[in-house]
Amino acid sequence: MRGHPLRWFALLLMTLLLQACDGMVLYSNLSEREANSMVAALLREGIAAQRQVQEDGRITVSVPQERLSEAVALLDEAGLPQQQFSNMGEVFKNNGLVSSPVQERAQMVYALSEELSHTVSQIDGVLSARVHVVLPDNDLLKRVISPSSASVLIRYEADTDIDQLIPQIKTLVANSISGLNYDGVSVTAIKAAARNLRDDARPPLSSFLGVWMLDESVSRARTLFFGGLLLLLGMAGALGWLLWRERQGQGTYVLRETE
Repeated sequence: MRGHPLRWFALLLMTLLLQACDGMVLYSNLSEREANSMVAALLREGIAAQRQVQEDGRITVSVPQERLSEAVALLDEAGLPQQQFSNMGEVFKNNGLVSSPVQERAQMVYALSEELSHTVSQIDGVLSARVHVVLPDNDLLKRVISPSSASVLIRYEADTDIDQLIPQIKTLVANSISGLNYDGVSVTAIKAAARNLRDDARPPLSSFLGVWMLDESVSRARTLFFGGLLLLLGMAGALGWLLWRERQGQGTYVLRETE
């Protein structure tokens, strides 16, 4: 009988945990930097985002189910998570012993485009970027060789001074490709929609048992903590009562009258 109270306590405590942790997985397999950026962006807008470490060390970010769509839209506006790009080593690592010139050329163009896209996307104010590179053919029989060119598509934050940013991007791309001049780089800039931040969108954090959390999570944490504490005390009392009954039964003797 001793195992029954503990079993019921474990089941009830698990039920409370499931009710308190009703978050929906937003993104998984994230790096620590990506997860921190996403959680910080969501917390600034009053969304109680949480991060959990996976078995492989990657991070999972979850949010309350009722605010899932809002969180997805918010991160999309912020350009999170950032787009993944391939580098030179990843593009050429699967090459065989013999590669055709056409294959090597295609890989080189793709690798340059990916590297430049990643570099441009790291500029402050740029949410996302794509760079398309065009290199001239290595045909010695041609009298007229087409010059190199590049097209850049960026999506930038609404408060970014794009007039100062475009010349910097053109200079960066032109200096990264041999034979490409400044005028051979074209930049198409798309302004992201401005976010309307409400004054009440960033509620202050509250501390509960030394843990800082959003106000909307404090009541749930208190319910979990004090509910578990009451259950623990109740189960301890029930277990003590069972032990007392068992000892009383062992110490009871039946007295018989002697003839």
